[in-house]
Amino acid sequence: MAVTERWMSVSEIAEHLGVAAITIYRWLEKGQIPAHRVGKQWRFNQGEVDAWVTSGSASEEATESGKSK
Repeated sequence: MAVTERWMSVSEIAEHLGVAAITIYRWLEKGQIPAHRVGKQWRFNQGEVDAWVTSGSASEEATESGKSK
């Protein structure tokens, strides 16, 4: 039996990560979060995003986005 990958929308991944959708869009603009473009929509593989969080990359991005300019 094949494992089905879970693909999520911007709002779903924002809820999964406990952040606002605007934060996801900011990360997308900067190329900081693993995502795939499907037509005009962004889709996120839950496994890739969870690995990104586990690797510590997400906390580095959160720290950078919180810095004063």
